[in-house]
Amino acid sequence: MLKKIAIVIMAFLLSLTALALTLNIEPAFAATDSWPMFRHDTNHTGYSTSTAPNTNNTIWNYTTDSMVESSPVVADGKVYIGSFDNKTYCLNAATGSLIWSYTTGDSVFSTPAVADGRVYVGSFDTKTYCLNATNGAYVWSYTTGEWEWSSPVVADGRVYIGSFDNKTYCLNGTNGAYVWSYTTDYAVYSCPAVADGKVYIGSADGNVYCLNAATGTLVWSYTTGNAVFSSPAVADGKVYIGSYDGMVYAFGSPPKVGGYWIPTDKLQISAPAIGLASTVLMAVAATAVSTKRFTRRKENE
Repeated sequence: MLKKIAIVIMAFLLSLTALALTLNIEPAFAATDSWPMFRHDTNHTGYSTSTAPNTNNTIWNYTTDSMVESSPVVADGKVYIGSFDNKTYCLNAATGSLIWSYTTGDSVFSTPAVADGRVYVGSFDTKTYCLNATNGAYVWSYTTGEWEWSSPVVADGRVYIGSFDNKTYCLNGTNGAYVWSYTTDYAVYSCPAVADGKVYIGSADGNVYCLNAATGTLVWSYTTGNAVFSSPAVADGKVYIGSYDGMVYAFGSPPKVGGYWIPTDKLQISAPAIGLASTVLMAVAATAVSTKRFTRRKENE
């Protein structure tokens, strides 16, 4: 049943349009042209200082053996990306030529993260992988209880990732050793954001969670009106995230909706990005869809 839900969500992802929501924030950004993990950084700002092309001139393309739902990351002149052909690819960023590929046991929806000469990525085969960023050699893997849609974030030598076994995991980035996990009431599609010693994550149980990054203990949680597939973004002391209830939420301190909740008439799947000119960018489903509550079912139904 979970795979059927995932396919429906992927269909929505293909029909997203951008909606800019102007808020009074002034985030700080790292001045770098690299994009080493999902949404650029541990805060998931989705912002880069890089120049961008003004034309659609195609420099190169590379063909995998199946559809690509993973997002590319760029570091040290290389592009890393996953494919539903079970592989994670490393390509030359300038030419698109293959440098290496690594085959997992199932589809790779997860977006890789690159840190300290290593590549971290989740797979539908239930494992989180650590690979050598230069040659793709296997370093370690950790097996969760279900397939991994979530993308890893690497902060302070630790790897954080969600799983369809309802848990968010913290692993040692060097050897893959288990550090802690936190269990929600349903699958974790969301990708964690890490800031100020805290981990922020959404769950299909409808809650947004704030966890202690070192211990995994609950700091606070907030219940939205529906499943949270969106991934959080953190800037200027606030956490931004969307929910399937059609709302975009901003949380401040103390943990509560901080005056910046924005209703839309669409389901929220995408992760917000924090831009200049005090804007939060959020993509919403373009098609008219029902916002009735996400129904939880047992896997064998």
